[in-house]
Amino acid sequence: MAGDTISKKAQGLQRGAGLLLPISSLPSPYGIGTLGKEAYKFVDFLVDAGQTYWQVLPVGPTSYGDSPYQSFSAFAGNPYFIDLDTLVEEGLITTKDIKQYDWISNVEYVEYAKIFESRFEVLRVAYENSDHMQTQEYADFVERNAYWLDDYSLYMAVKFHFDNVEWQQWDDDIKFRSPEAVDRYKEELKDDIDFWKFCQFKFFEQWDELRTYANENGIFMIGDIPIYVAMDSADVWAHKELFELDEDVKPINVAGVPPDAFSEDGQLWGNPLYNWEAMENAGFEWWKERMRSNSELYDLIRIDHFIGVVNYYSIPAGSKSAKTGEWRKGPGKKLTDAIDSAIGDAQIIAEDLGIVNPAVKELLRETGYPGMKIIEFAFEGGPSNDHLPHNYQPNSLVYGGTHDNETVAGYFAAKTKKELKYAMEYLGVTSKDDIPDAVLRTAYASVAAIAIFQVQDILGLGNEARMNTPSTLGDNWKWRMTKGCLKKAYAKKLYKLAEFYARLPEEEEEINE
Repeated sequence: MAGDTISKKAQGLQRGAGLLLPISSLPSPYGIGTLGKEAYKFVDFLVDAGQTYWQVLPVGPTSYGDSPYQSFSAFAGNPYFIDLDTLVEEGLITTKDIKQYDWISNVEYVEYAKIFESRFEVLRVAYENSDHMQTQEYADFVERNAYWLDDYSLYMAVKFHFDNVEWQQWDDDIKFRSPEAVDRYKEELKDDIDFWKFCQFKFFEQWDELRTYANENGIFMIGDIPIYVAMDSADVWAHKELFELDEDVKPINVAGVPPDAFSEDGQLWGNPLYNWEAMENAGFEWWKERMRSNSELYDLIRIDHFIGVVNYYSIPAGSKSAKTGEWRKGPGKKLTDAIDSAIGDAQIIAEDLGIVNPAVKELLRETGYPGMKIIEFAFEGGPSNDHLPHNYQPNSLVYGGTHDNETVAGYFAAKTKKELKYAMEYLGVTSKDDIPDAVLRTAYASVAAIAIFQVQDILGLGNEARMNTPSTLGDNWKWRMTKGCLKKAYAKKLYKLAEFYARLPEEEEEINE
């Protein structure tokens, strides 16, 4: 696989810097970013900017609300990201096939409704013109992904058959996966099932080529996986015994986090919780397969809400808020041992934000997983704040902010001078306008092994470019880069910082020496 190109370098965190940019945020004329030429241009920008890492958000097929953290599969890739121009070059579709649809009316935001109405129609034409099923590459792909591919493709075919309602509303025989119903739908929907397999084949083919290009140019890919999966997913439908469901396949308890300073009612995510006893009795096979699959996509894998591995918040299904939940003990090292056994040369990053108790810290010590710091959070609470750079450890990553936070410019613009007094003194600036650049420099100067900033922060954008506001619907996951906005001046600025603070890729440092 592509990761073999730099697998020897992936032993221990390599000091460096990187940018966070979702695939969906890349420019393209077709409504959403893809794995096409703009992705390769972004790799070139990272190289010119002296960067070592490209972090993306989850790349799975999105469901209701368009969140990459609510996917139809923990294994599959998003068909929206399949590059249409590449399919034209391969002779599978024509430009006429593409131009008959209205893809975009605003280049700065993803318009998911337009894409849903047209993308699968074009991909269906490519499928019908393809001879992939006669190739060894396709046979190898199907064999390599046998654990999940059949279930996912059947799930998607049946889902469209039932007008895209969630699987709990399907007819009982297929909802409960009776062998007779599974066999019948496999026969009736064979062409549709093969179409969904084709989409996965093309996604992984294009992803592997992009990752190979990135690796060959010294760029590591950092992936991101949600700890939980969506209720309306092939994973829950095909592995009901691994989740806390009642006999009517309704959730017993769901995921979330308790009330805190940011949310009076807490956050009610609604994902079904794992039946950890059943998971353990099955040797954590599902998790092993999930992590093996992700290790073929990424060089480093960030596990979102890692604290849930140690202790997780359980909210009775049907609750109106997260106030009714309680903490329960998670699988801890049993799960991390299973993960480590499955990921090969890939590395884990633990998103350890939130209520980090001593048990979480102990597991991080035992596993050696690096944790995260958010410099936006650093300037409240005095000098003992864990997010202040003088409190960092080398085995960590510092972020300006994550996809769930305001942009750096947006965050500090909303603060008063009184609120910013400590930050300005710490950063050594006298003007509020100078804070974003000082935050970037301070993060690069820190001992944290990796410094990651969102592209929005490099461009100096405000909260109009915010990726997600938790617990809200409607305006999330939409922001996109406009074509050509990453000018050479930005690359020069980042390269200089990376050079000054010893964050250049190893080859660059050797050349400069």
